[in-house]
Parts: sequence; C-alpha cells; structure tokens
Amino acid sequence: MIQFLSRTTWWVVPVVWMPVAFYFIGMSYTMGLTLPLVAMLSVSGAFVWTFLEYCIHRFLFHIVTKSYWGNTFHYLIHGFHHKHPMDGLRLVIPPLEAAIVLGMFWYLCRLLFTLSMGSALLGGGLSGYVMYDTTHYYLHHGHPTSKILKSLKKYHMNHHFRIQNKGFGVTTTLWDRVFETLPKTKAAEKSG
Repeated sequence: MIQFLSRTTWWVVPVVWMPVAFYFIGMSYTMGLTLPLVAMLSVSGAFVWTFLEYCIHRFLFHIVTKSYWGNTFHYLIHGFHHKHPMDGLRLVIPPLEAAIVLGMFWYLCRLLFTLSMGSALLGGGLSGYVMYDTTHYYLHHGHPTSKILKSLKKYHMNHHFRIQNKGFGVTTTLWDRVFETLPKTKAAEKSG
C-alpha cells in the first residue's frame, strides 16, 4: 500500500495542482485585491517556494537517520529516488502527500496573512511547486536544448551521481549559492 502511494506519473502534478493554484490566486482577486498586487504576491509565493524547495531537499530529504523506522521513512520519501534516479514514477510528489503539506502551508498562511493575501501567496507557491516537480521530471528524462536547462540538468545530475551532500536546488542554484552548498566543478576540484 505504501509503495502504491509513493508512485505518480509526472503529468498528474500540473493536472491536479494548477487548477488549485489558479483558484487561490483568483480568490484573492475576487476578494478585492488589485491585479498588480495579486501578481506580485503570486510571484513572491513562487519565490518563497524556491527557498522551501531547497530547505525540504537539504534538511528533510537528506536527513541522516539511524533507526529502522527513520531509515524506512527516509527511503520512502527520497532514498529510493537516489537509488533509482531514472524511475519515472518516483520523480514527483504524489498528490496525497502534497495535499497534506499544502494543508499545513494553508494553515500557516491563514495565521500570518489576511485571507486575500494568503490565498495569492499560496497560489503562487503552489505554482512554484508545480514548476519544481515538472522541472525535476524533465531534468531526469528530458533532452534540454536551451543553455539554462542544460546547465540545470548537469547541476542536478551532479547532485545525484557525484556530490550528494551539495546542490540541493532543483529549479534554481540561488539558495545553494547563498548557503554555500554549491558543488565545485570537476575542473575546480582538480586545480584546488
């Protein structure tokens, strides 16, 4: 049963979550926020997601565990992905698990912001999450032609196959640069 709940095809993420994101963003607008403010809050929510993406990957997905249950939990949430990085059914977060996390973030937004502002922030953050999950899948299975995506693919594959304790960003290297977890290139390792 647990194995079944940990497998998802990539397209489920945008199909399930983009309508929810648009609902939250639209809710802010219908509650009276101006379109520029809704857009700013939504972009801010997506930016905050990049920080959460980094923190979740670094501190939860790469947590050091010592007990049987801790090891089992870690293996199910991220260890399997590192052991089998090309398994296309374990590259995105299943909707049930994402819904639980979304509920916690919705509660936090309701505590910290007005309903109208929190909705736009959450909708933007959820859009950022969809970008993260679909980008993650593409980095594993796609064949990028743009310089940016080629660079991100190389960066992420480096995290999988060379230096697993660095390079925690998936959609951006920003937070790895800020927190000095940017892995050295092969050339820099040879010279230094």
